[in-house]
Amino acid sequence: MICSIYKSAKKEGAYLYIPHKDKFDQVPEALMQMFGKPYFVMVIKLEGRRLAQVDIEKVTQSLQTDGYFLQLPPPTVDLLKEHKARKAEGKS
Repeated sequence: MICSIYKSAKKEGAYLYIPHKDKFDQVPEALMQMFGKPYFVMVIKLEGRRLAQVDIEKVTQSLQTDGYFLQLPPPTVDLLKEHKARKAEGKS
């Protein structure tokens, strides 16, 4: 399966995978509004490939069932909160 990947103009680290370049008709309007203007990144062949942040099977399944796949960035880690929690555990 071949798909096109776009990055979000509004949400850093968000990528939208669609089966056909520039065909966003399967993507819900609310998602497109949240995503902002899509900037084309590349076209890739999914078979035999590994992706850095997402499971290729999830991408393929979502493309087949929903017509798109949305990759969101991993949640940010609150280092101060973690530090305070570790410090509190050390005092107990």
